[in-house]
Parts: sequence; structure tokens; C-alpha cells
Amino acid sequence: MWQFQALLKMSFAYRYLATVLWAGGALALFPDCVNGPLKNETICNTSASPLERARSLVSLYTLAEKINATGSTSPGVPRLGVPPYQWWSEGLHGIAGPYTNFSDEGEYSYSTSFPQPILMGAAFDDKLITDVATVISMEARAFNNANRTGLDFWTPNINPFRDPRWGRGQETPGEDPYHLSSYVHALIKGLQGDASDPYKRVVATCKHYAGYDIEDWNGNLRYQFDAQISQQDLVEYYLPPFQSCARDSNVGAFMCSYNAVNGVPTCADPYLLQTILREHWGWTNEEQWVTSDCDAIQNVYLPHEWASTREQAVADSLIAGTDIDCGTYMPSHLPGAFAQGLVNTTVIDQALVRQYSSLIRLGWFDSPDRQPYRKLDFSAVATNASQQLAYKAAVEGIVLLKNDGLLPLSLTSSTSLGLFGDWANATTDLLGNYAGVPTYLHSPLWAAQQLNVTVNYARGVGGQGDPTTESWFQIPGAAHASDTIIYIGGINNGVEEEGHDRTSIAWTGAQLDVITWLAALGKPMVVVQMGGGQLDSSPIANNPNISALLWGGYPGQDGGVAIMDILTGKAAPAGRLPQTQYPASYIHEVSMTDMSLRPGANNPGRTYRWYNGTAVFEFGSGLHYTNFTASVTSQLKPSYDISELVSACKTSNTTYLDRCPFSPLHVSVSNTGTTPSDYVTLAYLTGSFGPAPHPKKSLVAYQRLFAIAGGASSTATLNLTLGSLSRVDARGNKVLYPGDYSVLIDNQPLTSVNFTLTGGEAVLDEWPQPPANRTGKGVSGFEGYFVPGFGSEQAVG
Repeated sequence: MWQFQALLKMSFAYRYLATVLWAGGALALFPDCVNGPLKNETICNTSASPLERARSLVSLYTLAEKINATGSTSPGVPRLGVPPYQWWSEGLHGIAGPYTNFSDEGEYSYSTSFPQPILMGAAFDDKLITDVATVISMEARAFNNANRTGLDFWTPNINPFRDPRWGRGQETPGEDPYHLSSYVHALIKGLQGDASDPYKRVVATCKHYAGYDIEDWNGNLRYQFDAQISQQDLVEYYLPPFQSCARDSNVGAFMCSYNAVNGVPTCADPYLLQTILREHWGWTNEEQWVTSDCDAIQNVYLPHEWASTREQAVADSLIAGTDIDCGTYMPSHLPGAFAQGLVNTTVIDQALVRQYSSLIRLGWFDSPDRQPYRKLDFSAVATNASQQLAYKAAVEGIVLLKNDGLLPLSLTSSTSLGLFGDWANATTDLLGNYAGVPTYLHSPLWAAQQLNVTVNYARGVGGQGDPTTESWFQIPGAAHASDTIIYIGGINNGVEEEGHDRTSIAWTGAQLDVITWLAALGKPMVVVQMGGGQLDSSPIANNPNISALLWGGYPGQDGGVAIMDILTGKAAPAGRLPQTQYPASYIHEVSMTDMSLRPGANNPGRTYRWYNGTAVFEFGSGLHYTNFTASVTSQLKPSYDISELVSACKTSNTTYLDRCPFSPLHVSVSNTGTTPSDYVTLAYLTGSFGPAPHPKKSLVAYQRLFAIAGGASSTATLNLTLGSLSRVDARGNKVLYPGDYSVLIDNQPLTSVNFTLTGGEAVLDEWPQPPANRTGKGVSGFEGYFVPGFGSEQAVG
């Protein structure tokens, strides 16, 4: 008992020291391998491997020091010259808090703030995503060198946007798993740098693994939700972005989620963290680690009731493969777990070796003289190039959904514009959540005031269910004085945010009241819909007095300029919706807790692949200021033998058959109008092959083409793989099936190409099955206490 009490006392002492240091702003101190206590140890020998170096350091730690290193706020080891380290930094669309220290003014008081991922996803431009991530990582390095942030960034959020009510959908690139997989591959390359680089720029963290997309819907709290997901849906929909992170992009870290999947809290699930992540996907480099979401280790005990004691909860999590606890639960209760024999030093050492191997790959222990990233300072932050990139990202993502010919607006010095809505003069709303401090915030009103026109502004009613009408009084005068009316509204973080799901996907009555009153004036009118989650805009789209409708998401620091440039034709729209816009009645048709994708008795189906209703606007919708035609210029064979395709892949020593190349498609896209414009080439696969039911279509490739002049053409190269052609069976296996296939270009297909696969089916990826016994021990005295809300019954599809 005295050993346990001594460990506990030392643990609290170390964490108190860490708290004092973090409060003082000591976020990114570096070990001294030249003059410090470690100078003669292997950890400081740059010719040794990262694994050897990490093991040497961990071997010098006492047990108490090891236990204290399992928390996200690591106190370090002062006697060895290892400074404190904060593992938690954020960089969703620019570096952000809670552990990034911005000055009040001057240097390091701001950074570049890009649009939210939901809008950048709408650009369907992977190079853009790499460029944005590169800026974020370089600015992070500059802040880190100034002792203002860490090197490990808990981004991206790569859970698919399955249900439009999810409060955090704005953090994701959209609803389609292929799109997310491609997006995250491009993002990780920009954040971490090329695999051949001697040092990583930063470490990215793919979250939230897995099946996490509920905050608080109808009494279902993310901390206790048990997502019931079939193997087929798990492999086909929920896991592909994470596979891209681990297997295909070599991401440095994962975050396990609050929820359970099929009965097991993810942070204590060796099936997810070991069998799938590390074994099946080969994510086994020594520097790859898993952190819990914040206090998710505690949730393993209560409310999940997986482990019967606190000590068992931390032991189960550590043994399953969670290496860092965001919080203090693991370092607080590991002394007791160790004393009870629930965990040993081998498991603790494994977690620490992963941590320190990662810091070694970041150059944390190495001299700054040999590291280009250690030389970055504030001159690398918010450069002219990064500001232009933030603007470009906003322009590329904005989606034109309706236009009867009014746009682009033709403005003269005698034109008067009326701007209305609570987004018209938006500032911080432009950013969405997980935002840092931007260089500036340019609202639509600010951008309009830079034009050579008269601007009449009246905010009007709020968009968050504000029932008051006093703010109406400003509207009539401004509206009657205006030649053209622009209403900019929708939803913001007051409606959709972390910890809070939406209850409606309709525009508020107050907003529609104002919009239809303005439309009845008979003046040229545009509506700009803002926010991450889609709203049912059918009353706007169907109103003949409203000429145009745009979706602008959360467009970042220069969002107002981007919106006005699209409206006035300085920039041409080419974004595509990254999610389905459902009718408002959708919320009455399916429980948010129903994780099934395919239609069922109480589920009309989810996403564009399975929804059996009529969408207001489909995934991939997006208009232009010109017209395009397309033709497939590459010649596919009419028929392919499955066994020959697979044999050729095996002969070429392809490690993963699903990544084996199929014949690429070359699509010539011609601008038949006069306005230069980008064009997003979307390729969908359709056909009645594999297990029924069959999806309507599935996105298998995309490429954004740039600035196609009127009368000119450009060619998209769409690289298909055998995985593109596969389906997932009931056990989660990816299978290539015989049948007739068709590739469609664009939503209302501009062109298509057909081919047939013949022969017997072939398994491209055999999925490991979960163990039979996946039930927790429960916690005495809490039987039947933590229950979901009414109407939250689940059925595995």
C-alpha cells in the first residue's frame, strides 16, 4: 500500500508542477542535448534510430515519471532536463486554442484563418487542401519556436457527415467516404510533410475513431452513446477516411472517440485499436500513437460501465492501445491499477516509446541548427501568399445553387445594394468553431462598401430562432431604397456546435418571413445561405421572385470578399455541395441514432448513395456562370476478366489489391460559354453488381480543372482502382463482382462510359472479424441508470 500511496503523491506533485508551468505560458520548451543532463545519453545521439533513442529515454524514467507522462499535459522530468510538453494543439482551419498562446497585439497576435473544412471540401481541390495544410503547419512551427504552441495537432475531424443534424459536421469535408479519404490524404501531406523529409513539420491526428457523429440529440449524449453499426456499414462508410489516414497516409496519431461501437468504448477496444488500426492497416511505426478524446478514458468507467472500477478502465484503455489520456484520469488511476496488477511497465513503456519516438521525428531533441523548421519566426505567419490562399479557398468552395440569369450582378456607380440578414455584417461567425485569431475579418457588408455603389444595410431578424420583430423596423426603408436585394443568413455556431446537435433543418420562420417579404417587392434578389449543416432551401429555390441562391458555409477571414466577388462576377462559382440537402421533413423520418445507411422501415436512407426520397439539392450540386460539355477520350475495353485483373496486381507486387490501378479515364471538358470558369469533374460508378440493395451511385474520382476559357477545353485524368469498383459484403470484405458497370460524369451526367467485369468474384481485402464476447463488466449500483432518450431505438442494418 505504501508504494501505491507514494506513486500517487508523486503523480499529484508532477501534475501540479505542470499546471504551474502551463499557466506561465511554457508551452514548447526544448530539451538541451548539448549541455543538459541527457547530453551523453542515446536519446541525444542523432545517429541512433528514433526507436533506440526513445527506449533509452524511457529506461531512465522512474515508474512515477512514466505514469505522469501518460496525460496530455505532460509535466516532463526536471531531473533529466525533459521539459513539460502539451500534446493538445488545434489546427482545424488554422492554428487555434486552447493551448495556442496569441499575443494581445503585435507579433504572434494573429495567424491565417481559412474556411471551415465543410467549405474547403466543397472545392473538391486536393492540391488546395495540401497548400492550406502546409501554411497551417509552417505557422504552427513559427508559433512553436516562439514557445506559443505545441507540435502535435488534433486535427482533422474526418468522421463522415452522416446526419444533417450533427453539430460538428462543419468540421468535416462532407458526407462521402471517398471524398473524405482523398481530402485527408492531401491534408496530412501538407501538415506532416513528405515521408522522405528528415523531420515532420507537425503531427496530425485523425479523429474521432470511430462511429462518432452525435453530440446530444434527444438525450443521447456522446459520452455514453453506443453506436450499433453493421460490419458492412462500418467498412463501407465509417472507416474509409481512417484507413486513408493510417494505411495510405501514415498519419502520426489517432484519437479514439467518446462513444462505444457495438458495445465497446472505442478507447478500450483492442479490436479497433489493435486488430484493425495497427494490424490490418499496418499502422505500426514506433512513432504512431493514440490519444483519447478529452476525458473519454473516464467514460470507459462511467457512463459506459465497461470497466467495473476506475483502475480497470485505465488499464483496459492502455492495454487496448490508447497511449495518451487527454485529461488526468489515466495518470491519476494508473498507480492503483499498477498496484493491483492490472497493468505492467511493459505496456506503459510501449505508450511512452510511441510518444517520444514521435517527438524525435519532430526534432524536439535535436539542435535547431540542423532543422529548417526551427528557424521559422513570425515573418512566416499571415504572409501575403497565405492571405490570398485563404481567399482562394473561400471562392473555390462557394456553391451556386440557383441562378435565373441575374448573376453575376451588373453594377454601376448609380446602383444601390440592400444587404439584410444576421450574416450580412458577420465577423467571428465567418470562422465557425475551432478558430484562432485571424489577421482580419472581412464581412459581406465590408466588402460591399469597397465597391463603387450605394449600400443600404439593415440586419433584420436573427437567424437562430429569434421571434422578435422590433428589428423589422429598419428593413422597409433600406429595402425600398435599394435596386438589388441580398439576404445573407442561415445558421451559425449558436445552432450547430460541439456538444449540441440541431433539432431542425428548416430555415427559421422569422427568416423566411423576412425573405419572402423582401422577395414580394419584385426587385432583383439573391439569398446567400450560410452555416455548415444544410437547410431545406426549397421555399427559396421555388420562389420565382428570388433569382439566385448561394451556399457559403463558414468562409473564413476573407469570406465576405469571396461572397461579394462571386456575386459581382469578379470570381466565377464552381464549388459543389459536399452533402445532401434534405427536405425539412427528414428529421421526422429517421432517428439520428439509426446508424444504418441503407433504407429501412424507419429510415429513408442516408447520403446521396442511399436516400430514397427527393433531395432539395443533391450532393455534388453546383452551377456556373457558363455551360460545359464533356466526353471520355480514353478507350476502356468493353470487358475485363476479374481473375486477370487481380493476377496482374499480384504480379506487380501490389501490397493492397484495392489500391491496384484500373484503367484511368481521361475526360475532355469544354466551356461552351464565354465566361472563364473552373469545373469540378465528378466521376460516379453505378450498376447492379454485388449484394442488394445497390447504391444509386458512388463517387469514385474527382478533379478540379482551372480557368477554362470560353470556347476552350481541359482534360481531367480520373484514376480508378480495383477498390473503386468493389463492393463490401455483409462481413466487411471488399469484393470485386462480375456485372455491368457504368461511370457517370457529373450529377446530370454530361457523358458516361460502360464496361463489364466477367468471371468469378474476387476478395480484395478480407476484413478481420470482431471477437465473440464484447460485453463490459458493468458498475455495481448503476444498472439501468444511463439510458438513451425516447425514440432512440437502434437496429443494425
